[in-house]
Amino acid sequence: MNTPLLVAVTAVAVALALLGVLSTALRRRIGTAHLVGAGLLQLLVLALAAVAVAGLVGGHRPTELATFLGYLASVVLLPLAGVLWARTDPTRWAGTIIAVAAAAVAVMVWRLEQVWQVTGG
Repeated sequence: MNTPLLVAVTAVAVALALLGVLSTALRRRIGTAHLVGAGLLQLLVLALAAVAVAGLVGGHRPTELATFLGYLASVVLLPLAGVLWARTDPTRWAGTIIAVAAAAVAVMVWRLEQVWQVTGG
């Protein structure tokens, strides 16, 4: 997989998680900054997924293919699910929802990389 892209996904995810925690601590609802951050994170995750699918089509097969595909599907759906859930929550806790989703993405992309690297990819 693409390490600079992994680092970019992680950086945006951590920044979004911190923004979510900050808005919760300040008792604020989510705003445009949260949505833009989540949108950027979603775009980066989709780019990462495209790289992963290209590798799979190119013949790379992780030993644990089902695990890899499960992580890949989850990491693609998580930012969108987090935003949709946060948008339905009118309280300050919506920031926490965004933060948890973003933190999960940050961790999951590195686990995805570990599963990918098992075969020396």
